Amino acid sequence: MNSGKEQGVGRLVAVVVTYNRLEQLKVTLPRLLESSGADLQAVIVVDNASSDGTGEWLAGQGGAARLDVLRLETNLGGAGGFETGMRAAVARHDPDWVVVMDDDARPEPGALARFQGQDRSGAQAWAAAVYHPDGRICDMNRPSINPFWHRDVLWRTLSGKGRDGFHIGAAEYAGQTPVAIDGTSFVGFFISREGMAKAGFPDGKLFIYGDDVLYTLGLTRAGGRILFDPNLRFEHDFSTMTDGDQRFRPLWKSYYHYRNLLMVYRMASGVLFPLVFLAASAKWLLKVRHHSGERRAFTGLVLRALRDGLLRRTDVPHRQVMDWAKGRK
Repeated sequence: MNSGKEQGVGRLVAVVVTYNRLEQLKVTLPRLLESSGADLQAVIVVDNASSDGTGEWLAGQGGAARLDVLRLETNLGGAGGFETGMRAAVARHDPDWVVVMDDDARPEPGALARFQGQDRSGAQAWAAAVYHPDGRICDMNRPSINPFWHRDVLWRTLSGKGRDGFHIGAAEYAGQTPVAIDGTSFVGFFISREGMAKAGFPDGKLFIYGDDVLYTLGLTRAGGRILFDPNLRFEHDFSTMTDGDQRFRPLWKSYYHYRNLLMVYRMASGVLFPLVFLAASAKWLLKVRHHSGERRAFTGLVLRALRDGLLRRTDVPHRQVMDWAKGRK
């Protein structure tokens, strides 16, 4: 790993994964490139075979000297994109640190300079505080502490706190002190070369969902340290579920969500996994009540997700998952 830099923590490279969200990418890429070359040495954009003009638009950004575009022939999903991008970052740019994000997420102005301006040697990875554009904390990106590894966190969770029992809360977001965590998302996730040496690269076969939590929990389990820094602020402008009815749009996303979440639960819970599996199965199947008009397809997706998650099967072709969502065998 490089050392002896005149400023900051060393060479920082950003990885952005995009698929058919050109209008979002048009906000994210300029935000990254407006940072100084001292704060951010390169931006890798992994284009997952977009069909909305993304490739043409990126080709027209040739004047951006720090831009490195990887155009994939097929859509490998977010997980495949992050694996590809992180491998390329190491091979092409020899970074000290890599920061990853989706195309609809970006650092708030000055965030990368703040990352460079602090001593980051106390951890192998850092997690940003992620907000919606309107300033609300982005719940899906809240870092977590594994309750199965921390008895007090488990008790807090079981005592009625639920999700709030093991996720970083508003007090930590409003604070100034870094907080140790076990897992986090790939929005504003900074990882060092040392961290990648411990954790390897994300599992691209997961396609979407859960790859980030599995990867960061794996880093922690391997002896790495991750800190949440409330002063590293990111914005995430996303829409995955419709409001109120708890449906994934499109429906096929539910398969990846439940399959990969089951694998997260296995890693997190250890010997308690059989109990967790039974509880999760019942909870997820009961969500069929939210799927009037598509209950058969939803139930089939959940049952297949439970089977494949239990078997750790990640080789199902994406076209097969889409057929399942349409009620086809």
